[in-house]
Amino acid sequence: MAKSAKDKKAKVIEVLNKARAMELQAISQYMNQHYGLDDMDFGELAANMKLIAIDEMRHAESFAERIKELGGEPTAEPAAKTVRGQEVEKIFPFDAGLEDHTIDVYNQFAAVCRENGDSVSQKLFETIIEEEQSHFNYFDNVDQHIKKMGNTYLARIAGTPSSTGLAPQGFVIREQGGGAA
Repeated sequence: MAKSAKDKKAKVIEVLNKARAMELQAISQYMNQHYGLDDMDFGELAANMKLIAIDEMRHAESFAERIKELGGEPTAEPAAKTVRGQEVEKIFPFDAGLEDHTIDVYNQFAAVCRENGDSVSQKLFETIIEEEQSHFNYFDNVDQHIKKMGNTYLARIAGTPSSTGLAPQGFVIREQGGGAA
């Protein structure tokens, strides 16, 4: 028996919400790591972690916008709890594993979208998969540097600035005329 349009849309909304929950987890995880790396004085690593978290925020918002377009309600619950207090040597293989898992799951979700006739959501997943691959490559690269060079690599990064160069933006600053709309 063929699935109804309503059933197809519900299945797509379900995978979009699962993806959104994964992004919310990543945001929390990466921001927690950003703070930890900054506290350990690994500014360059902290800055990049913050930028990756911001990428994940864009992903979460893109999924939410698509869910709303389809008539659904975006989840606000992360897929899992944040792992806190990780040592620098544990952060990057952990995150590479998260990204690798995300890429695998999002490929499955893109297939669900295709099977249910939603090429827009499929393309959204495909675009985000490319960005997640960049995150994986970065995390894996840093992990390999730490494994091969250890404290020599970490000493080179110690004391680097954690500033991302991002202009502070948000509702309050925009309302005060300080940022672009």
